[in-house]
Amino acid sequence: MRNEMLFSRFERFWHWTQALLILGLMTTGFEIHQAYTLLGYHDAAEFHRLFAWSLIGLWVFAIFWHFVTGEWRQYVPTTRRLMAVVQYYTLGIFRADVPHPHKKTKLSKHNPLQRLAYLSLKVAINPVLVASGLLYMYVNDWPAIGLGFLSLDIVAMVHVAAAFAMLVFLIAHVYMAFTGKPVLSYMQAMITGYEPAEE
Repeated sequence: MRNEMLFSRFERFWHWTQALLILGLMTTGFEIHQAYTLLGYHDAAEFHRLFAWSLIGLWVFAIFWHFVTGEWRQYVPTTRRLMAVVQYYTLGIFRADVPHPHKKTKLSKHNPLQRLAYLSLKVAINPVLVASGLLYMYVNDWPAIGLGFLSLDIVAMVHVAAAFAMLVFLIAHVYMAFTGKPVLSYMQAMITGYEPAEE
């Protein structure tokens, strides 16, 4: 086995910065909804806006980077070996002698299940979060831009539902990060960029 550079500096920066901003948004979002008091409502709302704009800026730059570098191809869904990957995660993962059916390479970093999960995040959860969040943030401007017919309660519920979908994704993502063999190999790859690769 040799180590292969799979994740560039930008990919690692983008990954960890995105994770910190999402955790910040969740922390402040739960406080805005009065789940607890940590910063106070006003400060939590201000930080929530700051984290939201920072994350939107990061996503816009990342989309640009993905298209310029061609890395967008990593997210194109495929059903090739999808059932083998599903079987691995439902049964094979619990057996030490069963190898992962997807071998990561520079041109194929994500297995078919990851591709579907990341694609759904990028085309469903993220856009709903951003659209509902911006509507929520600029509620006072609705009449001026012809959106006075919208219901703040519905926009808020959609935003919270999308936030919980992001939370479910994050929990699953963290769980899956510790399913490597050895257990910290995936985490190490997202820190160093290198992962063991087949010869």
